[in-house]
Amino acid sequence: MTEISVRAAEKVDSVRNGRKRRGRPRGVVFDVVVVLAAVAFTSPFLFTLLASFRTAADLARAPLGWPRAFTIENYVISINQIHYVSSVLNTVVLTAGSCAVVSIIGAMASYPLGRLTSHLSSLVYRLFAVGLTIPLFVLISPLYLLMRDLGLLNTHLGLIFIYTALNLPVSVFFYTSFVRQIPLDLEEAAALDGCGPFRTFFVIVFPLMRPITGTLLTFVSLQVWNNLVVPLVFLQDPGKSTVMANAYSFADPHTLQPTQLFPAALLGALPLFLLFLIFQRQVVQGMTQGAVK
Repeated sequence: MTEISVRAAEKVDSVRNGRKRRGRPRGVVFDVVVVLAAVAFTSPFLFTLLASFRTAADLARAPLGWPRAFTIENYVISINQIHYVSSVLNTVVLTAGSCAVVSIIGAMASYPLGRLTSHLSSLVYRLFAVGLTIPLFVLISPLYLLMRDLGLLNTHLGLIFIYTALNLPVSVFFYTSFVRQIPLDLEEAAALDGCGPFRTFFVIVFPLMRPITGTLLTFVSLQVWNNLVVPLVFLQDPGKSTVMANAYSFADPHTLQPTQLFPAALLGALPLFLLFLIFQRQVVQGMTQGAVK
């Protein structure tokens, strides 16, 4: 029995080694493809980063060459011209306000849509889904007239309303699918303890939505922070505008100054990059838990 077991173990090892040898070329090819894809995706960022520290003469001499000297004067000019500190604060206010309103209203709207099974709830859910297909440029004119009549042009409150309306279909789509997976037993137990619908939602249901809320806030933050069209149309005062909209001022239709545009673009994305770098574990954990749920 021992000899048979030894031969069987040797045969299994030989089969495994053969599979490994046959799998190595595929593994090498896959690694090469991944490296090439990583280089392709990161090369524009690296070029922008290097060009932001170069002088205009050096960049004109060899756009793709290695810089002869580095300078931070481009960043000083960009910070002063785009009013960097106030622009970042404006963007933070818009992003935080939009995320808070979208998450609360979207969760409250999705709770009955995920629980009710009537034709009316299905119709309302489909209407929200249709909102995902409407492009922003179709809504610019009616939104502008509405904000003008409400006296909300050139105000942060008006932009929060607009971002809420634009991202609410996504919020309802996320939350409704998640609510349908929450067991009804929890709500029935809360009802037996005397909880009403609102208290059940805010005490029992909404805390359980934390994973999908993290995923939603990640998506909405990127949409609001990087949006360029809405601030350019609805905010005429540069002191109230966002950092991305103020950075766009370097993109002149007749002349383009990369040594000023590149630093402004990097400075605009820097706060959001640092935020996700600090909270990357929580963001990834929320997205993973939301996908599993």
